[in-house]
Amino acid sequence: MPINAQELGRRLRAAREACRMKQDDVAKHLGTSRSTVAQMELGNRAVSSLELDRLAYLFGRDIREFLADSFREDDTLAALFRAEPAVAENPDVIEKVRECIAIGRELTNLEELLGIGREQTTVAAYPQAVLKTRWEAIQQGARVAEEERRRLGLGLSPVPEMTELIERQGVRTGLVDLPDDVSGLSINDPKLGFFVVVNRQHPIWRRRFSFAHEYAHLLMDRDRLGTVSRAAASDDLIEVRANSFSACFLMPADAVARFVATLGKGKPSRSLVQVYDENEAVTVEGRAAPNSQALQIYDVVQMASLFGVSVPAALYRLRNLRFITDAELSRLKEEDERGRSRTTARLLGLAEPDHTQARNEFRHRFLGLGLDAYRRDLISAGKLREIVRLVGAPAEDLEALIGDDDPSDAGGED
Repeated sequence: MPINAQELGRRLRAAREACRMKQDDVAKHLGTSRSTVAQMELGNRAVSSLELDRLAYLFGRDIREFLADSFREDDTLAALFRAEPAVAENPDVIEKVRECIAIGRELTNLEELLGIGREQTTVAAYPQAVLKTRWEAIQQGARVAEEERRRLGLGLSPVPEMTELIERQGVRTGLVDLPDDVSGLSINDPKLGFFVVVNRQHPIWRRRFSFAHEYAHLLMDRDRLGTVSRAAASDDLIEVRANSFSACFLMPADAVARFVATLGKGKPSRSLVQVYDENEAVTVEGRAAPNSQALQIYDVVQMASLFGVSVPAALYRLRNLRFITDAELSRLKEEDERGRSRTTARLLGLAEPDHTQARNEFRHRFLGLGLDAYRRDLISAGKLREIVRLVGAPAEDLEALIGDDDPSDAGGED
């Protein structure tokens, strides 16, 4: 049954208040006056389809939610604002979160239209005790990383492509240009499902770490509808836990130890062994050759390549596992900062990944789904143009493909 103007106005007001926005904020977004917004919410002024579409985007909603028989007053965007007040105070981050929610919704709709199903029941959940200290956070992250690797049957092998791995768990993934302070975000929404977005502008190894980080939030912070991972909040306990998970998931302790052992290193420089002959013990001392056990930058570069992480991430993992000292960490970090890691990688024939190509992987897949839906008359040309705008793809290339179709052409969902 169609809802009346008063009910639509009530839903718009509820959505606005859930996002902690004022009528002035909405008016600015629509390019109208506050009194006009007030009249919309009272049901005294009709809301055009264009205005409703803009309001849905502003509130992080699907436009169909406002016209459905029932209406859920709480949603992902409102939950994020409530859980992370600092996010609500940053307009740039807010806009990017809205964009990510819109992309996630379009991705969900396209997959449903094309009959691409996802089994979300495979996403594991690891409820944890409330965190009190950073040490507890580190321990919980490490423990869950070990359990999840075991569940996935990874053994001690390096983790394959992170996006493919978590996609197989029923999680949608995306790459979006985010503020540099934001490494990624995770969404757990009843309609969107599980959706992880990582900063497209960050280097490929950092993006890989961030995907693992956001995956950790889905595994351990299931009670939240979403999280935004910001550098400014890296000391928050759930962020410490997610970082611990990432390091341990990508570089398990036993796997690192095995790698170091293959280098003939990692042994103590001085060892004492006592041989007992049922009468007395004879102490034998063994010493490694001077400097033979110290890890060098070429060792760290190989480790980083093996596990698919950055050199700094490998260095800190080695330090936390006590394969290097604080002094060695400082020395190796300085060498990395001077560019010796890249020089070494070229010498060893370790190919530098194509960062630009990797940044476009999500766009390829997302737009491919859109083009297929358009070809099958499941969406209109106008909807396809909207999808192209969402990911900043060249509009002129789209027009060259589809011609000058009218955005209002019939042919599927708008």
